[in-house]
Amino acid sequence: MEQQVKNRWLIALAAVGIHISIGSVYAWSVFTKPITQQFGWDLPDVQFTFSIAILFLGLSAAFLGHYVEKHGPRKAGTLASLFFGVGIVGSGLAIQLASLPLLYICYGVLGGIGLGVGYITPVSTLVKWFPDRRGLATGLAIMGFGFASMIASPIMNALIESVGIANTFYILGIIYFGVMFASAQYLSPPPKDWVPAGFSTAEGAGDKQIKKDLCQLTANEAIKTRRFYWLWLMLFINVTCGIAVISVASPMAQEMVGMSVQTAALMVGLNGLFNGGGRIGWASLSDYIGRANTYTAFFAIQMVLFFLLPNINSPVLFMIAMFIIMTCYGGGFASIPAYIGDLFGTRQLGAIHGYILTAWAAAGLAGPIFAAWVREATQSYTGTMSVFAAMFIVAFIISLLIRVDIRKLKEEAKQREKSVELAS
Repeated sequence: MEQQVKNRWLIALAAVGIHISIGSVYAWSVFTKPITQQFGWDLPDVQFTFSIAILFLGLSAAFLGHYVEKHGPRKAGTLASLFFGVGIVGSGLAIQLASLPLLYICYGVLGGIGLGVGYITPVSTLVKWFPDRRGLATGLAIMGFGFASMIASPIMNALIESVGIANTFYILGIIYFGVMFASAQYLSPPPKDWVPAGFSTAEGAGDKQIKKDLCQLTANEAIKTRRFYWLWLMLFINVTCGIAVISVASPMAQEMVGMSVQTAALMVGLNGLFNGGGRIGWASLSDYIGRANTYTAFFAIQMVLFFLLPNINSPVLFMIAMFIIMTCYGGGFASIPAYIGDLFGTRQLGAIHGYILTAWAAAGLAGPIFAAWVREATQSYTGTMSVFAAMFIVAFIISLLIRVDIRKLKEEAKQREKSVELAS
């Protein structure tokens, strides 16, 4: 009996379900003020909870990427739902017991592990289900992660006001566990040699062609290649500068262009919209213009904008520049899994993606600290923008250097095809 093939759009919906749940981590700032007011804890100590979560996101993505490949997306997604659900519910207990270390362990460590596994699991599955539209597929899921804070923030605010902080964590933990667990049960890889209807991998088959991957490497083979480190550095620079700007967006806008507190707050809220929109927009575009061109565009655009930012006097122009930067920031996250698939194949994509995401963990720690340090050293945000512009020049050069490796891979693939033809 022929195996029934699952609906790949429902797989995409399940991926969005997981990402919308874990993406709520970006709404952590909603909790910081109520927690500091209730317990009198220092604001940096409470904010450190978020840093731990992002650190463990990167670490668990790197170390558990092989688990995803070995046990499949359903088991990995279930594991993510358990860690994230227990982490959020445990955070409620930490609040009830007034224990900051327990909050670090539950939200930061357990929640962070759920984040990492939950992030890479659906993405690696989607790349396999959408060989024809990898960018669109990964963009959909990762857009869910980007938009999650916009959805979660008002809900969290309303819950904190009506039932208190601890109960808010309990309610959210149960809801997130339910959504993630249910979503994980539908996730599965496509059958062997499966292609979408109307497509073919064979030349001259009369169907639309699926572009072949340049090679098929394991994660341990991938980290021995130069292009792996080019990708890592590109993501690290894009995220470091993006997170740094997000962390100081409001005070920077007030200081540099005299924006009012209310307008700056509006800009910060809209940043999330452009961050999420950039994920689906740029990733979908990358299916048509290619991943290499997409990343070169990210860095060329941001290089120019960061040089211009210190000279912009108009709040409206400043906002527009920030929104474009946010689309590039989000687009960098969403396009990387498809780029990994192009350069290393889908054999162990989850594990390779996990290794690459250590760049996010490093940038999550480095970005805000770096922005604050440059601001203190130069007494203005202008110096920070100039440093970031210089970093984007480096990223732009790397985006050109990786093309040399891509050309070599294409030539090697052609040689292999010729050898197969001659042998047959």
